[in-house]
Amino acid sequence: MINEFDTIAAISTPPGEGAIGIVRVSGDDAVAIADAIYQSGSKRLANVPSHTIHYGHVFNPKTGEMIDEVMVSVMRAPKTFTKEDVVEINCHGGVVSVNRILQTVLQNGARMAEPGEFTKRAFLNGRIDLSQAEAVMDLIRAKTDRAMDVALRQLDGDLSNLIRSIRQIILNTLAEVEVNIDYPEYDDVEEVTTRLLKEKTIEVRAHVEQLLKTAKQGKILREGLETAIIGRPNVGKSSLLNRLIREEKAIVTDIAGTTRDTIEEYVNVNGVPLKLVDTAGIRETEDIVERIGVERSRKALMDADLILLLINQNEPLTEADKELLNLTQPMNRIILLNKSDLEAKVTPFELAEWSSLDTIITTSMLEQTGLDQLEKQIAAMFFAGETGEHDATYISNVRHIALLHETIAALDEVLVGIDADMPVDLVQIDFTRAWELLGEITGDTVQDELLTQLFSQFCLGK
Repeated sequence: MINEFDTIAAISTPPGEGAIGIVRVSGDDAVAIADAIYQSGSKRLANVPSHTIHYGHVFNPKTGEMIDEVMVSVMRAPKTFTKEDVVEINCHGGVVSVNRILQTVLQNGARMAEPGEFTKRAFLNGRIDLSQAEAVMDLIRAKTDRAMDVALRQLDGDLSNLIRSIRQIILNTLAEVEVNIDYPEYDDVEEVTTRLLKEKTIEVRAHVEQLLKTAKQGKILREGLETAIIGRPNVGKSSLLNRLIREEKAIVTDIAGTTRDTIEEYVNVNGVPLKLVDTAGIRETEDIVERIGVERSRKALMDADLILLLINQNEPLTEADKELLNLTQPMNRIILLNKSDLEAKVTPFELAEWSSLDTIITTSMLEQTGLDQLEKQIAAMFFAGETGEHDATYISNVRHIALLHETIAALDEVLVGIDADMPVDLVQIDFTRAWELLGEITGDTVQDELLTQLFSQFCLGK
């Protein structure tokens, strides 16, 4: 446990009105600071048992002014989130009361916590490793039950245990190689050692590759699937957005060009989080504002992981329709033949030159038909119909994915070196590099600059 830290405080509940607000204090002086501003008869927080909660009032010790009626939780080290003494002051929700208590705590010896500093202390004090710390933020930002499950498993140490077991294989191999070199039992020690190194490199590489196979699904669960709803004006894009989010978010009219900018919303589709982007209708226009919207639509189209292309089946294909069909052909795309409640003037077979029939769905936003089929198709495209095994360990963090790719590259260098008959001590350098790269995921081999950058992305109070 690290003892040189000062005592920090922050508001741990969202700003605004609410039933309860919480001010969290952590550090060696946390209980003493809380005791100085707390009153409840003759009770002293310094004398209460750990992990107990107490009713009383917070006062300004300088003026004697009562600030709020509170419940104070006292939790002593090391059995706390930060492994330091922690006090949580539960007060009435609202901007004024919570901020006044925070200011009183700061005036009596605490300092304002930096973003993510509570979680950073939990990491530095050995309560959690770096991948678990990052899972805390994933848990807060989870947009579906499945994404929350993945974050919880990572917070529980599933990924950490897997990474450490792979690192242990590397470490054991390096130790055995050293023993073979220093205390050779065989005349062909070089050949035996090289064979061992190659076998273990292939084994480790297979473990890392298996983890990387989950990266695509994991990244989607963590960040959401960037989904652009496109089409020419007045084909039902905004209606589709409203139907998927089950809210009248976008304005729907019969007037072309109503949507002049991109609208973004998150929605859960069969456990897959979609970041829906309703775009302005793509067409040539003299309207300056609409033209800006069209340009943003084209950018959203290029950045999207999935395209939902709407075509009005009540009208013959236009040149604009054909342009969008050609433009999106190489992308992950589902074509929606919309307005099936009206007479059909375009059929799925007419679109065969641009797309296979299994990626074309007939819909009606008015009658709300075809949406179930659309949701199943999205899940099938990215998760083979399901959001993966519920007990699987997913790699969802971009930093982790990059480090795993670097690990693969280092292991490949080991194999190249072995095939080129390089000396074992030189080949070991790349094998050791793989061990170090995996350690950066859990924080076992990590630099202070990276820690500062990572925890700066956290919210205050966490």
